[in-house]
Amino acid sequence: MLYNTKERFFGFREAPHHALPTCTGQRKFVLLPSKQETTPCPHPREMNRIRRLLTRIMLLLTPIYMYGQEQELTLLFVGDLMQHQAQIDAARQHDGSYDYTHCFSLVKEHISRADIAIGNLEVTLGGAPYRGYPQFSAPDEYLYALKEAGFDILATANNHSLDRRGRGLERTLSLIDSTGLQAVGTYRDAADRTSRYPLIVEKNGLRIAFLCATYGTNGIATTPPNIVNSLDRTELAADIRRARALCPDVLIALVHWGDEYQRHPNTAQQSLTHWLIEQGVDHVIGSHPHVVQPIQLIPSAHYPTQHAVVYSLGNYVSNMSIAHGDVGLCVKLTLEKIGPTTRLKDLSYDFVWTERPTLSRTGDFRIIPADTIPDDITPDAEARMRHAIAAERLLIEQNGVSSSPNKSK
Repeated sequence: MLYNTKERFFGFREAPHHALPTCTGQRKFVLLPSKQETTPCPHPREMNRIRRLLTRIMLLLTPIYMYGQEQELTLLFVGDLMQHQAQIDAARQHDGSYDYTHCFSLVKEHISRADIAIGNLEVTLGGAPYRGYPQFSAPDEYLYALKEAGFDILATANNHSLDRRGRGLERTLSLIDSTGLQAVGTYRDAADRTSRYPLIVEKNGLRIAFLCATYGTNGIATTPPNIVNSLDRTELAADIRRARALCPDVLIALVHWGDEYQRHPNTAQQSLTHWLIEQGVDHVIGSHPHVVQPIQLIPSAHYPTQHAVVYSLGNYVSNMSIAHGDVGLCVKLTLEKIGPTTRLKDLSYDFVWTERPTLSRTGDFRIIPADTIPDDITPDAEARMRHAIAAERLLIEQNGVSSSPNKSK
């Protein structure tokens, strides 16, 4: 069950206050005062109020009149898609192949329901030998399972991008390309990056731009000509300008940042968030801490809209034994476009819990949504799941976003 935030708001897609390229088809509506006055003029304060009201009405009504019905798009963001050694071993079959069907069986419907589903691929697909931490290389079957589960975009810029060095980076991209999934954040060379970045996805009449970058790669240097996007502000600013020049309806930044295992964002995360928004990013989605961190809705300083910020989605699936590491946050953004204007219509969220072999009757890993209690779950596993999810829900509600018991559409 997805929980809707209590906030309801509207906002219109306009360029930020600083100079940005103007896209063909965008319109601005300006209410000009009459040059002649034949009756006594109302008080200036009243005139300003009337002008603001009429401008708001024009913005609301003109797109509907000119362009007709609204268009909607849902985006689902989930956290770290890990493969520790115990997960790899559990998926191994007698014939040497790997099967992840059971792992994603309960979440496939949730993922596929979104128009676009995005996850953080925090492993390489570097080929055998398959290994977990500290330098990951997952079986190819893991990628095929992600495709079958309904994912559309995989963020590949993270601190494990180079675990199998340049060969692993390139093999990962080639495999992702072969499945029809989209990768964002790592590239074979400059030409590859130029042709694929920023990632532009068009669906349901909306045009979405994705940026993706990481704080680092565990001290492993990138070998030219390979590229791993970094959280360098000069580089980010150039990428934002380039993205805005492509005229997206919405610009989303996927950032790998923060302190591992900490349940609250640090000052660097908060500073970069506000800087990204000032530069023209609409929404910021974070990963890396491996635990859930709060969600914020930040009001725009210039327009009647808000920016969604998810500081950390936590682990979607892993074998981490750290406190709070078995719960992942799933965030759904519903975007609405009416004519040339796009708004964040709704933000909703829920959680998943990773059932491990030590707690299951199957001896396998399984991702369980918060609104699903499988018939075959053990009493001990159910109790742990309920306790773990309750703790993360409380964290979200106490730090920025409240929830209501109303189901999302």
